[in-house]
Amino acid sequence: MASIEDVARRAGVSTATVSRALSGNGPVSAASREKVADAAAALDYVVSSSASSLASGRTKNVGLMVPYLARWFFTSVVEGAQQSLMRHGYDVTLYNLAGSVEEREAVFDVFLQRKRIDGIVTVSLKLSPSEVERLQALDKPVVGVGGPIDGVRTLTLDDDAVSNLATSHLLSLGHTRIAHIGGSEDYDLEFHIPTNRRRGYEAALRAAGIEPQPEFFATADFTIQGGYHAAKQLLGNPLQRPTAIFASSDEMAIGCILAARDLGLVVPRDISIIGIDGHELSDFFGLTTVAQYPQAQGEHAVEILMNLLVPGKHPEIPENTPIGYDLVVRSSTSRPPQ
Repeated sequence: MASIEDVARRAGVSTATVSRALSGNGPVSAASREKVADAAAALDYVVSSSASSLASGRTKNVGLMVPYLARWFFTSVVEGAQQSLMRHGYDVTLYNLAGSVEEREAVFDVFLQRKRIDGIVTVSLKLSPSEVERLQALDKPVVGVGGPIDGVRTLTLDDDAVSNLATSHLLSLGHTRIAHIGGSEDYDLEFHIPTNRRRGYEAALRAAGIEPQPEFFATADFTIQGGYHAAKQLLGNPLQRPTAIFASSDEMAIGCILAARDLGLVVPRDISIIGIDGHELSDFFGLTTVAQYPQAQGEHAVEILMNLLVPGKHPEIPENTPIGYDLVVRSSTSRPPQ
């Protein structure tokens, strides 16, 4: 097996130059970097992770912290982050915080204290002041995705604006009897997403001179099944039936489409439906949605983290970076029935 000395001799440079060229840490001329790369390729040289870590102080590993794994949105963010980290030559350690309070505490008090990571990306986690303090004590860069966290650089989605846009789309089509399926209290712990999205929905209605009706609000668990059951209740009474439903997630909106079909209703002739996310199945179901591109969010978070790992770049990164979103109109929304 080739050694770093073999690569240095073949490239005609010092072992220190080889180390800097292959790690990306430290100044190396373009010509020397090319010579080292060619020599390493010719010799099938693979950098020793342990030796590189000792020399650079870097583990080439990043921790990803998520509240759930069995959800399309979170796995999409993780996928985007993991692919970006791989391109940068980093491994991933995944921390799933869906367990008990004790298990979550163990992540902060035990696993992270081993310092086997160079940085951390949190996904849709509302960190407590104590958790932020413990992360900062690690002296590792942290990037959050999903909402503002004091003391942490974050990618933030304006949930009020997103839900206002979804509701305004239905209003622009002429709907006035618009129902909303939001998250239950159990899903209001992280960044108060259900509360914020309901607030945006109600603000759009009031701006149009419509007072929100309690009977047009239902909760679910952000799944297709949850949306299906909630929509069955909203649509089951023909004397009090909305003409449109805004669901806080695409999965719940897809459940609404299936419930409407089972009740003999035609989407969008009898009922218009809109969601939020840009789910991979939204196009198949013809679902109008406000897409927020979770995979791109993961990629963007990693790019911010990579910049934070380079000295001198911190001032260039804003504390909160807005997450982009777009209204994608498909066949699930139209003018209300006459």
